Amino acid sequence: MSENEPTQMIEGRYRIVRNIAEGGMATVYEAVDERLGRTVAIKVMHTQLAQGPHRDQFVERFRREANSAAAIANPHIVQVYDTGEFNGLDFLVMEYVHGVNLRHEMNVQGTFSVRETLRVIAETLDGLASAHRAGVVHRDIKPENILINDRGHVQITDFGLAKAASQATLSSTGMLLGTAAYLAPEMIENNQATPQGDLYSVGIMAWEMLAGKVPFDSDNPVTLVFKHVHEDVPSIATVCPCIDPSVASFIVHLTARQVEARPANGSEAAQELRQLAAKLPMEAWQYRLHVESADAARTDATAPALVGGLASPETAPRQSSDTPPEPPTAPTTAFDASSAREDLTQVMPNPGNETTIPAKTGDDFDQVLAAEDDAGSPDAKPTDGKRNKKPLIIALVIVLILAVAAGTGAWWWFAGPGSYWSVPKPDDVTCKENTECSLSGADWATYESTLKVAGIPYKAEKQYSDDIAEGKIVSASVSENNAVVGSHVSKRHNQQLTVTVSQGVHTVTIPNDVLDANSANGKDPLSALKKAGFDNIKHDDSKDEYSLDKPEGAALSISPDPGTTIKHNDEVTVTLSKGPMPVSMPDIVGKTKDEMQAAFDELKLTANITEQFDDKIAAGEVISASQDAGAQLKWGDSVDVVVSKGPETTVMPNVVGQQYDAAAAQLKKLGFTVKKSAPLGDITHVVRIQSPNAGETVRLRDENGTPTVITLTVV
Repeated sequence: MSENEPTQMIEGRYRIVRNIAEGGMATVYEAVDERLGRTVAIKVMHTQLAQGPHRDQFVERFRREANSAAAIANPHIVQVYDTGEFNGLDFLVMEYVHGVNLRHEMNVQGTFSVRETLRVIAETLDGLASAHRAGVVHRDIKPENILINDRGHVQITDFGLAKAASQATLSSTGMLLGTAAYLAPEMIENNQATPQGDLYSVGIMAWEMLAGKVPFDSDNPVTLVFKHVHEDVPSIATVCPCIDPSVASFIVHLTARQVEARPANGSEAAQELRQLAAKLPMEAWQYRLHVESADAARTDATAPALVGGLASPETAPRQSSDTPPEPPTAPTTAFDASSAREDLTQVMPNPGNETTIPAKTGDDFDQVLAAEDDAGSPDAKPTDGKRNKKPLIIALVIVLILAVAAGTGAWWWFAGPGSYWSVPKPDDVTCKENTECSLSGADWATYESTLKVAGIPYKAEKQYSDDIAEGKIVSASVSENNAVVGSHVSKRHNQQLTVTVSQGVHTVTIPNDVLDANSANGKDPLSALKKAGFDNIKHDDSKDEYSLDKPEGAALSISPDPGTTIKHNDEVTVTLSKGPMPVSMPDIVGKTKDEMQAAFDELKLTANITEQFDDKIAAGEVISASQDAGAQLKWGDSVDVVVSKGPETTVMPNVVGQQYDAAAAQLKKLGFTVKKSAPLGDITHVVRIQSPNAGETVRLRDENGTPTVITLTVV
């Protein structure tokens, strides 16, 4: 496949839509799986690699990615659906991930809070745990290979360097594979890849998320590798002095220089993280290192890498780097070691609800409240019934006022006007009293400014409309319910106003090749027009016509002409071909050649004419035909026709003066019968007279097929 023209079908199933990214090894395209109707990403190996001297090594890595990812079933790993070869280039069909990679988020945010960091690390460890259980080591964990989908969850990609743990080595060529800033010491020094090596890379990644830079930095890759092998990774507390010690210890454990000092695999690391999260204080979750310039503080360990199946960054929601996450509102829930995968990812809440951390419930929580009540209550003392009750009444009144105020405030926020936005009235829409007022017809550009000023969250969708002018509002909804002026958009339920904006009337172009019977559109023109988007196609069977050139069902004419762009509901008139017209074979035997040709021309038949001698049929008349008179034919059919050349003749040779035997033999060879005449006796055997004479044109046979008699007179 041409890397510059991704407009093809691969294996008759995957339709290329667009080029997503170019990498050192492959090009990634967005495609549509026509069989299953879903969007996929297709990674196609570069031609220069597939045809180069190291083709086998690159193909092995390419196919290893498919086998490694396909062997692991985990929501935090990008799925590989299919693999194959197209035009000599290996390709992978992968899950299409809408979102960004972690490197993009690092560049945008600079640093991350503990909560954000641990959630990303938790989901990464969950994916690696599944890989390690399947016996697969990734070997190239880095921010470029950690995708954050549009739901805010991690998906690990690029298993191109992965191998079975039992046979994994750093490189078969002696070259360093992977990214130096994240390589584990044993991978560099001992040429051996292990599950603990993946955990080391995860620890470096966590270090970078919290600090805004990697622990070891150098422009020289050799120096960088040397530091990983001969120096311990410094504690994150050296750059984040206020971070909780347990978080710092966890990262130290992951980045230990000795393999045996790290967790054995992803499962053990995830278990350790669950135990850490269970005890982490509320204030520790929201810690974040703030730097004056995230861009200045950050050192990109690698250049942006190719990420298969990643959508554009604009499509992925993320929390603003300007506003740190809200602190938890209750004690953090402990993680059960035997809990399901969902528990692991509770280290951080999902992006859609970042400020909520599950609270403790039950006796423990009640005891906390009880302890606080006991600590804050003075010792009870007996009171005198006769004591002045005025202070008590005042206190009760104050409590009552506060209760009413609190109740009113709670109502205002949870059920009253404070809990929602009201859909405002557009300036260019007139509303009648006591009637529902629609937003339809309002100018969207103007109304969008109104929504922004009001702070109402919204989403705009484009839609063609036959009635509403382009740029005007067609309709609006909240949570799929119709919205009008005054409708409520709930703040508590994070609702938004969905506005459908008109694109005007949908215009469609009549396909240019619809009259070409050999094209895909020309073979079924009615379906082609419907597929193009026309809704008002007029076709009258009674007006269809026979055609010598167009097969049945092909278009003979279309109005308006092909290539014309009109509204989708404008009338398009189509006349179709009924194919060649049926005709009966005429009776042509005995007819002259011209008469036969005239009859064939009228019926649009083709004559394949051959000529032969005939002793009975005059020259130019039809002797026979391959079809009997009355046979059913159709326009354009061919018929074999034999036309007479008349009787066969020859010019009489001169045999006078020849010996009779020689002369007779010559004439017999021509097809004549020879008669000898010797009125004076046959003394010399020499021919003196011949009849017919030499030079005359003579028939070889008569009408009955009897050979002509030649008389030779000898003396």
